[in-house]
Amino acid sequence: MTVLNAARRRADLAVLTERADPVDVLVIGGGVTGVGVALDAATRGLSVALVEAHDLAFGTSRWSSKLVHGGLRYLASGDIGIARESADERHHLMTAIAPHLIKPVRQIVPDYGDTSADLLVRAGFRAGDALRRAAGTPADVLPGPKRLSAIDVVAACPTVRRHGLRGGASTTDGQLIDDARLVTAIARTAAGYGAAIFTRVRVLRAGGGGAVVHDEVSGREFAIAARSVINATGVWAAGLESTLSVRPSRGTHLVFDAATFGNPTGALTVRIPGSTSRFIFALPEQLGRVYLGLTDVDAAGPIPDIPKPDESEIDFLLDTVNTALALPVSRADIRGVFSGLRPLIDSAGGVGESLADVSRRHDVRVTDGSMVSVIGGKLTTYRQMAQDAVDAAVASAGLIANDCITTSVALVGATPVDPVFPAGLPASLIARFGAEAPKVVEDATVGEPLAPIVEGIDVTRAEIEFAFTHEGALDVDDVLDRRTRIGLVPADADRARPAVEQIAARVLEQLV
Repeated sequence: MTVLNAARRRADLAVLTERADPVDVLVIGGGVTGVGVALDAATRGLSVALVEAHDLAFGTSRWSSKLVHGGLRYLASGDIGIARESADERHHLMTAIAPHLIKPVRQIVPDYGDTSADLLVRAGFRAGDALRRAAGTPADVLPGPKRLSAIDVVAACPTVRRHGLRGGASTTDGQLIDDARLVTAIARTAAGYGAAIFTRVRVLRAGGGGAVVHDEVSGREFAIAARSVINATGVWAAGLESTLSVRPSRGTHLVFDAATFGNPTGALTVRIPGSTSRFIFALPEQLGRVYLGLTDVDAAGPIPDIPKPDESEIDFLLDTVNTALALPVSRADIRGVFSGLRPLIDSAGGVGESLADVSRRHDVRVTDGSMVSVIGGKLTTYRQMAQDAVDAAVASAGLIANDCITTSVALVGATPVDPVFPAGLPASLIARFGAEAPKVVEDATVGEPLAPIVEGIDVTRAEIEFAFTHEGALDVDDVLDRRTRIGLVPADADRARPAVEQIAARVLEQLV
């Protein structure tokens, strides 16, 4: 059963605390890697419990650019291995795992007459397309690069600077409707295979034989015995295993109304001055928004639950994008800001190594007999990271498990090639739920299920209810900040909160 809610949490917690034998795998961390580990282990026939101190996708996994990258940047830096891995994992995601959540987005680099730069970009795009072909991703799933005329560039990115514009180079990459929605879908799919998923359960102490945890809901402290423990806490990994060295890097995005950028259909891609391989993107997103990002700066010191950008990062993004705009955008145009911390592996102790040189590869380490930690990596390659972590747990703990099958396990909502939906379903609802979109409405008990939760935001009242009844949301912030992304614009969150609270009060009372 793929339902996650307060009632299932309570029932699964009772089973967990009463069982006499250890679980095969205890996963710590409810981000994309952690839920990926839970799904991998469960589909191998292992008993699985996952604990997360906050909510699903509470940390880094909700702060990405919402792109499923094909590894183009890593080709530019000469890291062929990770570039190939990225293209392969993108293929699995777009063709089998979550085709309903990922669509191609055309990335457009305007050409203003710098011939050498244009040739370099086009060569990079061709190399990236070679990776796409090598991975077996069809062109009808992810179209290849092409040259655009100046008219084509303006049509896709209406606010681009037109003076001197000669056209543009373009390619496509995978774009998630939302990263937190991917995490929720993986968690629900894992639950359907028998994994027990617990949010609001904080680990106090952990080792290879299990953990002592605190249930933040009931206030109860108890032990979970496990044959293996997998630490998938990202930037917080060293807090559970002190031998790890993680170098957090902060990436910041700015949120704008899409109208500020002329309601673009393509991602305006602007070269960072002084770099041949780094760009920023103005990405058209759901809810009528554009996300502009992203930065890459060291984030030393204590790790916050919710990272905040430096003022210099905001200036950097504005200054860079304005080099390609007819009319500059300013701080007055910004509707919201979000930052995330990349859990990079600190291979050089942070001394003398620029962030651009720090590998985006992942690493799996075993300590304390069967305590497995997975660090580094990125959202696109979460499935391979999970597979490697479970492989290590199986080997170190001597678990009896089937082979990994997650390259072909479709997530809840995955649609057939040519899906047919009932008339009247909003396109935005289908984009977020895929094949489950009719169920969201059919299971709704709220009045006016297809009405927007508040005027001007295309999230329906039925989706709010579904977040509590099926997607594991336990409070209003879970819904505003993670099941939907209304909360990325504080003013929108303030407008929607009363209506969400009204639905929450009624639905959560029924689930108690």
